Amino acid sequence: MVSKLGSAEVLNFLIIVSSILVAARILGELFRKMHQPVVVGEILAGIILGPSLLGYFEPGIFNYIFLSQPRAYAAFDGLANVGIILLMFVAGLEVDIKQVKAQFRQAASISLMGLLMPFTVGFGMVYLFYDYLFITPSDNILIPALFFGTALSITALSVIAKVLMDLNILKSKIGNLILTAAMIDDFLGWILFSIIMQMLNTSGEKGSLMSISMILLFVLFIMTIGKWIVNKMLWVAKKYLTPPGGVITVSICLCFLGAVLTEYLGIRGIFGAFLMGIAVGDSKHFSELSQHILHEFIVNIIAPLFFASIGLRINFIANFNAGVVIIIFTAACIGKLLGAGLGGWMGGLKKNESLAIAFGMNARGSIAIVLGLSALQAKIIDERLFVAIVVMTVASILLAGPIMKYFLAKHLKEEKVNAELQAGLVMINEKKHTNRTA
Repeated sequence: MVSKLGSAEVLNFLIIVSSILVAARILGELFRKMHQPVVVGEILAGIILGPSLLGYFEPGIFNYIFLSQPRAYAAFDGLANVGIILLMFVAGLEVDIKQVKAQFRQAASISLMGLLMPFTVGFGMVYLFYDYLFITPSDNILIPALFFGTALSITALSVIAKVLMDLNILKSKIGNLILTAAMIDDFLGWILFSIIMQMLNTSGEKGSLMSISMILLFVLFIMTIGKWIVNKMLWVAKKYLTPPGGVITVSICLCFLGAVLTEYLGIRGIFGAFLMGIAVGDSKHFSELSQHILHEFIVNIIAPLFFASIGLRINFIANFNAGVVIIIFTAACIGKLLGAGLGGWMGGLKKNESLAIAFGMNARGSIAIVLGLSALQAKIIDERLFVAIVVMTVASILLAGPIMKYFLAKHLKEEKVNAELQAGLVMINEKKHTNRTA
């Protein structure tokens, strides 16, 4: 017989949800006013309410809210996990397949170099510093090395979009290139991480090969036949159900269906939600209004619960290790800046354009944190390394906007000087020509 929550547990659940949502939204809006990504404030809200601060200074209040009713907190944890799935669905909606195709050649240069270089740096970092980074010795260094290679490779699509909006260059050539490269990063990065999770859950080379094949087949299905099926289902919803609620309901059901399928196959459910988001977002029957409604609800109500919950899971002060943070942050920046910058230069961009793109691509975000949390739950990493990943993510977000602005200003100044020089040369040539004819 299913045991339901008692009155005291329901009350405690509502207190947890209310306190976290209020704190996350207040701090999120505060950071928005400071022209910083909202996600930083939401994470900070969880750290303030969690064991790091409230649990240390007011343990009685902390214990009453979060520990007095274990089943109430478990219910909240389930809600936060639903938030992860919906957040990754929204991230998939932002992937514009048409834009990826239109700018594929130049963006692919930035994205692939921006994946390969940090992957190599992250992979090598684990082998070089394994004894320092990991407390428990292990014979199998391959899985954590592959994880860090992937975690340092992925760029945050939603964070980059926000930074580009703040700089008012979202629709510019540079903005479009960064967004397209980030889309490719997200897509390939999730495939890589799902392969790693499958390798962790299977044993032997044969098991790993089968799991990789299964992931690639699932991706191929969703991007071909699956996308066609999704489009037809949304057409039926648009025709026979009340708009826009009918289409939104079907879309959310498809999101959970994708999560169920990938979880059943042994891949993380968030990967299925992300892929389903790409398929739904590519359908002509899924309107901008539907996307806007979903985005606003999930980003402002559900996602803050997840990001704040991160601070409740771990004591950030007790698990903060400056040496570990420096190693991971340095490796992340070196790999991404070199890779994306070199990719931009190889794609025909000028130096300052390439550097602006490199710092934009260096911004991590929700996906890096979701990956870190998944790895923590799978025991690939420990609490110290998870804290370092969160700190690296926040620091890279805060650096992206100002440094991009600096290099774009230098690029525009150089373009202006070059244009003036070119105009001057034209005038001199015209004058010489006039003197000759005279």
